[in-house]
Amino acid sequence: MTRLIAFNKPFDVLSQFTDRGTEGTARATLSRFIDVPRVYPAGRLDRDSEGLLLLTDDGALQARISSPRHKMEKTYLAQVEGLPDEAALARLRAGIELKDGTTRPARVRRVEAPGWLWPRTPPVRYRKSVPDSWIELTISEGRNRQVRRMTAAAGFPTLRLVRVAIGPWRLDGLDSGAWRDEDPAKAAGKGKATG
Repeated sequence: MTRLIAFNKPFDVLSQFTDRGTEGTARATLSRFIDVPRVYPAGRLDRDSEGLLLLTDDGALQARISSPRHKMEKTYLAQVEGLPDEAALARLRAGIELKDGTTRPARVRRVEAPGWLWPRTPPVRYRKSVPDSWIELTISEGRNRQVRRMTAAAGFPTLRLVRVAIGPWRLDGLDSGAWRDEDPAKAAGKGKATG
């Protein structure tokens, strides 16, 4: 029977079970939180990003979730520096030119600061002279550091990034560092997140 785990990855944790970095470093990995044999991440989430990471023991499901050819949507909440106007949001919606080509169009909207969000350790830097705001962004590809590069190209660098959905699976109610079993049969749907 296929196993699918939803994990709320904390900030500064690698999306792998072992640290293949420089010898002598002790970076936090998935093994600090998940003691389930033979499950592997379906995709990745950067060390400085937080939120939903899916793990499975089924190679085909892992490919369906992580492969760009399946266009499974991923939804993020991004705290950005500045106050994006409609022109900046329109650029993100149309697809934005990055060094590795133009991104697919994204769904994006301004949102209020999420009251349910856990505090980050260390906290996001605060500057009195530069306001910050939140946007919700949904993409259907997974380039390296894509959301951060997109918001920076639009003139609003990302300060904090939290993935809240992958296809039909949502982070809802899952504390930072916690995990739960999910229904892998949801992958048979369209793969689009609601919200």
